[in-house]
Amino acid sequence: MRRRQVTTHIVALAMAVTATAAATGCTRLIDDKGPLPSRSAEPRLSADTAVRELTSALAAEGVTLDRAPQDQIVIECTERLTGRGESAKAGAALKAGFARARSDHGWKNGRDMGSASLTLRKGNWTAAATLPPTTAVSPTTPVTIAVNLVCDGARSKSRADASPTSPAS
Repeated sequence: MRRRQVTTHIVALAMAVTATAAATGCTRLIDDKGPLPSRSAEPRLSADTAVRELTSALAAEGVTLDRAPQDQIVIECTERLTGRGESAKAGAALKAGFARARSDHGWKNGRDMGSASLTLRKGNWTAAATLPPTTAVSPTTPVTIAVNLVCDGARSKSRADASPTSPAS
């Protein structure tokens, strides 16, 4: 019984403090300040802009990449660029293309994922590529080059782009 009285008194005291704070204007300390600012001070990029910048930087180094059709990418905020290149030149061209994206388009180095990977970051996008193997039978053997882009969770596609289109008959 005594414990219940102590609990009741503590709750009453807390309510009195809250009421006093509200009456004296101390609630300004807990006003809603709106949404939190973005983690990055850089402006957000659309998927089209990120893809355009990377494909142009890589094309300048001889790597031609094609964007995966939007109806094949079901995950929001994901883009995939693929192409083919000669095994002897593909790794060096991919490194040079990423360097060009940094110098010409303002991309920055991304998180280090090891010596066989390349990463770049700009705005809300991270681009990652794995260096193709150089152990092919012939230096002219074609290898697949893939660059994956992932955004930080904000919507990158419009609702019309995110839904698969019906095939034309």
